[in-house]
Amino acid sequence: MSTSSLPSYYLAPNLSRTPAYTEEPQEYEQRIALSDRLRPGHPGIFVKQSKHGEARLTLNAQDGQIPTYGSGGIINGTIDVAKTENVTSIEIKVEGHLRIKEIAEGGTVDRKVDLASSVLWSKKEDTPCPSSCEFQLVLPNTFEIEGQHYNLPPTYNVKLSGLPGFVAFIEYSIHAIISKPSVATTLAPRMKASFLGISIGTITLTTPFVYHPRTRPMVPLPAPLTISQNQNGYVGTPEWQIHESVIPARRSSLQDISTRLYVPASRIFCASQGIPFHITFESSALSLATFLPFGPSGHILSKKPTRLQIMRQVAVDVRHQLILGTSKTEMWRVDCLGEATFRHAGDGPTWVSFSGDISIDPPVKVMGFKAGGIAVKDYILFSMTPPEGQKAPFGELRQAIPIRLTTDMWSSDGAGIGTDLRSESVLSVSSSLDNSS
Repeated sequence: MSTSSLPSYYLAPNLSRTPAYTEEPQEYEQRIALSDRLRPGHPGIFVKQSKHGEARLTLNAQDGQIPTYGSGGIINGTIDVAKTENVTSIEIKVEGHLRIKEIAEGGTVDRKVDLASSVLWSKKEDTPCPSSCEFQLVLPNTFEIEGQHYNLPPTYNVKLSGLPGFVAFIEYSIHAIISKPSVATTLAPRMKASFLGISIGTITLTTPFVYHPRTRPMVPLPAPLTISQNQNGYVGTPEWQIHESVIPARRSSLQDISTRLYVPASRIFCASQGIPFHITFESSALSLATFLPFGPSGHILSKKPTRLQIMRQVAVDVRHQLILGTSKTEMWRVDCLGEATFRHAGDGPTWVSFSGDISIDPPVKVMGFKAGGIAVKDYILFSMTPPEGQKAPFGELRQAIPIRLTTDMWSSDGAGIGTDLRSESVLSVSSSLDNSS
C-alpha cells in the first residue's frame, strides 16, 4: 500500500471558524434562562450621613433609593467617624416596628423588636477608637412578640377607612449609634458645639429598609384534567383536589345543581402566574337550561352571577380593648386580587364543564403572613349570586378555599429563575396553609 494515499492524522485547526463566546448574549442571540446563582452581585452602595458630616453609615450591595433585604438577608457595611475623640462606643442595630391603631381610638398595639445588634467597639477595649468599623448582621427568620413566635413578616402597611377602622404597618430600620458623653456648659448652653469645640452627645444614623422575603411553591402546577362522557365531566387525579357544593333550586320543577370545582392539590401558587381550575355543573337538563343565564361567562368585563375570584382578607386584633361596647377586638377588610376567565370545555345531557385561569391583576408584592395582631390570608372564592335575589330560580352559593401565594415560580433547580428581587434565599413553601407557621 502506498503511504501517499493515507489521510493525514493531524489537521491544523481553522481558528477563523471557531465561534466567539461572550458572557452576555449578542444582538442575534437570546438567553433561555439565567440562574440566580450566576447573576452578578449588586456593586452599588447606600450611604447615610449625619447633618454635619461627623458620621457616615454605608450599606453594601444596595443600588436603590432605599435598602432592600430578603429572607436571611446579610446586612453588611461600615460606620465611619470623622472625629473619634470622646467616643465611648460604636454600635449597629436592626429593629422591627409593628403598630396597629384603631381609627376610633379604641385601642393600639405598638411593638418594637430588636432583631440583631453588634457592639463594634467599646471604650472598655484596650484599643483606640477606630475611624472606620466594618459590620455584618444576619436577619433572623423568626421573631417573638408577647411570648409568641412568628416568621419575620414583610414590610407592609394597610388601612381600613370608616368607623371603626384601623391603620396598621410593619416597618424595619437600621441604626448606627456612636455614643459620646453629653457635655453641658452653664456659660452658653445654646451656643453651637462647633464654636465651643465640645461634644454634644450621641450620634444616631437611622435608615429604613424594605424586607421582602421570597418564596416559591414546592411542587409545579399539575397537568390539565381530561373530560370523560362516562364520568359526566372531568377525570380526577391525585394532583387535583375536588371541592363539591350545591346551588339550591327554589322552584319545585327544578333540581339542585351539583358543582365540582377542581384546583391544584397543593393550593400554593406563584402570584405572577395564572391559577388553573376546572369546574363541572351537573343537574337535570331543565335545571341547566334555566341556570344558563346565571352561569359562567367567557369574559369578565361585566359582573356575572357566577364568579371565581382570589380574595385577600387583612384582619387586625387590638387586644384587651373594647370596640362598640363588645369584647370583640378583631377588624378586617377584604379585597379582590383577581378574577377568573371561564372557557367552555365540554357538556352532556346533564352536565356542563368549564376550565380557565385566575389571574392576579395588578400584581401583589406582599404575600400572606401572620404576625402579632396582623393576619393576611388569601383564598379562592367560588360564588353564585343571582341578581334577582329571592325571585331567582336558584339560591346563593359561596365557597371559600384557602390558598397561599408566593413571590417566585416553581423551579426544578431551586434557583428562582427569572426574578430580580434582591434576596439571599428563596424559601420553598410546603402544602401547609397555616399562615402562622
